[in-house]
Amino acid sequence: MESLSPAIGPKTIRPSRTVYGDNELLIGSVKSMKARPVACRKMRMRVVAQASKSDSNKIDFSDPDWKVKYQREFEARFNIPHLTDVFPDAVSYPSTFCLKMRTPVTDNFAQGYPSDEEWHGYINNNDRVLLKTINYSSPTSAGAECIDPNCTWVEQWVHRAGPREKIYFKPEEVKAAIVTCGGLCPGLNDVIRQIVITLEIYGVKQIVGIPFGYRGFSNKDLAEMPLSRKVVQNIHLSGGSLLGVSRGGPKVSDIVDSIQERGTNMLFVLGGNGTHAGANAIHDECRRRRLQVAVVGVPKTIDNDIMLMDKTFGFDTAVEEAQRAINSAYIEAHSAYHGIGIVKLMGRSSGFIAMHASLASGQIDICLIPEVPFNLHGPHGVLQHLKYLLETKGSAVICVAEGAGQDFLEKTNAKDASGNAVLGDIGGHIQQQIKKYFKEIGVTTDVKYIDPTYMIRACRANASDGILCTVLGQNAVHGAFAGYSGITVGICNTHYVYFPIPEVIAQPKVVDPNSRMWHRCLTSTGQPDFL
Repeated sequence: MESLSPAIGPKTIRPSRTVYGDNELLIGSVKSMKARPVACRKMRMRVVAQASKSDSNKIDFSDPDWKVKYQREFEARFNIPHLTDVFPDAVSYPSTFCLKMRTPVTDNFAQGYPSDEEWHGYINNNDRVLLKTINYSSPTSAGAECIDPNCTWVEQWVHRAGPREKIYFKPEEVKAAIVTCGGLCPGLNDVIRQIVITLEIYGVKQIVGIPFGYRGFSNKDLAEMPLSRKVVQNIHLSGGSLLGVSRGGPKVSDIVDSIQERGTNMLFVLGGNGTHAGANAIHDECRRRRLQVAVVGVPKTIDNDIMLMDKTFGFDTAVEEAQRAINSAYIEAHSAYHGIGIVKLMGRSSGFIAMHASLASGQIDICLIPEVPFNLHGPHGVLQHLKYLLETKGSAVICVAEGAGQDFLEKTNAKDASGNAVLGDIGGHIQQQIKKYFKEIGVTTDVKYIDPTYMIRACRANASDGILCTVLGQNAVHGAFAGYSGITVGICNTHYVYFPIPEVIAQPKVVDPNSRMWHRCLTSTGQPDFL
């Protein structure tokens, strides 16, 4: 890979489907009726099967041992890279992370924290967390993710995160670097702070921040920033990133050249799918050059669109902050004659923020997300339903994800620095279509449009995200010292785990239109299908 551009290019959503070997199961077949019931409706998107594999990995379900073979293949895919894979003779040391006694007896943390008894705070390398916890009894059950046509229960285990008893780096020899890439997200400073604090507890003295994303590795005008607990102590009290952010960056080879020149042997990368693709490429290049460098990712995306994880940091804060915009839109709409409020929220390819914000507010009448197609015009379109709402309620509030309805907008083919397609303004388009429609039918309306995107991105993390950021930052350091590289840390079924980066960036996580959460959103809004 010559450049980061392909690695952090546009997100691609694979065709949604539930896969059983060579077969695909279409979900739902109930036709939309004029009465528009919301409790039973046809899902016009097919379910994304996270367990789907490439055509070269077909499962022969006639083989009586298929389940065992599948589990072995899964275990191999989710095995996390370790320094000993390349350096089998790598030396391990007793961990300097021990909370039994907080004060070392010498100035050199690498001598360890003495204790009169064994500390039972370490994670065994063989500890695992169950990836999926629901035993679906039928492939037609809401949100079902089945491997075979009978929905056989297959255990899938992933590596538990946390401090190990043995470490593979001497703290006094570590130079750790932290870089934040992509756009802003609540919680960046919280993660930076906790990485620095945890590194210092291990005994690391050299900690630096790389300014303005990956470009900080190549731009000679951007000096690395020395970090310490004193520097980061209060940075979590404000939004943004102490280190700055940017999209795109230099070639992977140039980044690794810079890593070598700086003497960096631990790199912590905070970012989304594209940033993680870059981190994985850096990890691969370090391995190719036989560099003893640990590259660890921390998933950052407001959109919550990283596979396999319960949620990513910044998401809870975004949903909470979105309530302010939704409430403002509701008040404006409710206070006007035939008032209509429109709120556009983040979500390029995944509608999680719009869905959760709609559920949380209880004030949304129509929620539009990229995963569920809709029509604006026609007898079952959004505009017709808005007319019904004005006749029955007198006002209406719409929540729309930024990536929804892009087919209605003119394509520009423009790309941002990360290679993502520049989206059209669906909120503004809907606003204009609403005004035009009601003017044509002679109905007076008062339409207000609110886009709180940058206000949400720039705010400080709330308490829930603050805790998540703290634990993610700590576990990133634990993973690096344990000798793992090419991994990212996340929360899975309420437990913290390590994933190999390729497994979480294969495709964006999207809302399943047949999931219980989307059904709950439809029940809350009372909206019909718009097709």
